[in-house]
Amino acid sequence: MPKGQHAIRFVAQKTGLSSHVIRVWERRYGAVAPQRSGTNRRLYSDVDLNRLILLAQASRCGHNIGTIARLPEERLRVLAADCLQTRQCTGIAPDGFVTTALDAVKALDSAGLEAVLTRAAVAIGNQGVLCRVIAPLVCALGTGWKAGDITAAQEHFATAIIRSFLSQIRPHSFTENTPRLVVATPSGQLHELGALLVAAAAGSGGWQVTYLGAALPAAEIAGAATQARARAVALSVVYPEDDPHLPNELRSLRKLLPAAVPLLLGGRAVSAYRPALKGTRITFIEALPELYDALDEARAPRPSSRIELAAPRPGA
Repeated sequence: MPKGQHAIRFVAQKTGLSSHVIRVWERRYGAVAPQRSGTNRRLYSDVDLNRLILLAQASRCGHNIGTIARLPEERLRVLAADCLQTRQCTGIAPDGFVTTALDAVKALDSAGLEAVLTRAAVAIGNQGVLCRVIAPLVCALGTGWKAGDITAAQEHFATAIIRSFLSQIRPHSFTENTPRLVVATPSGQLHELGALLVAAAAGSGGWQVTYLGAALPAAEIAGAATQARARAVALSVVYPEDDPHLPNELRSLRKLLPAAVPLLLGGRAVSAYRPALKGTRITFIEALPELYDALDEARAPRPSSRIELAAPRPGA
């Protein structure tokens, strides 16, 4: 490979983006324009690589890729520098919302937690509060629970308050053509904050969400997707990170769903299961902006994208 030119796998490793997201950003938003090899493989220059790194940093802080994809590099560097102050799982944000919310959870202060979420929504909007406050808060709660800094009671308390808050920002009117998404956690995954966040993010993005809750077997999720005629299925995996049964459960679900229906897998533990699920046609979601990109891809009209109930056989 020529010096200074990189394959998409290398770029994915350096940026933390999936190859799928890189292609979407290139094709749909014109973020970069890679060259092609003699075998028609994408080749990214050092300039392309640096630009994608900056875009990834900015998008993880809640900036919409459609808005920033064509910004000049100097502007992207400013956005990325600002975003270094907003890191998931640290409980630190430039505006202090995450820190205040985490303190309210530890104090079991329902009025305080509701107030900070409301102030954040007013200050930075619904998408901002999802990406910059609730997503890092959920991550911090999961990390704190695993480390013993957050009790089960505090996590359940936060789940109840966040569930109520998220229900207020999801749309309630749909049309016949509104794409449908089934959201759940798979069998063995009892923590549902991540799934609630996914449901709210999809709802705010114009999806009709069927939320199933936590710890459902593959057959139940597939059945619900069939009944709902879902365009896609999204699952959250948070804890444990080493469930030996989960990879087979997810493989079973992938087989039960039509090939045209994407299976999106996100959550704090998703990277732990990635090696065991290699080659399963599951889309891995590492951050909320990637979820938006995957949902945009999934809602594109396709003749076979709807789940159809099998017609009964003659004489059955």
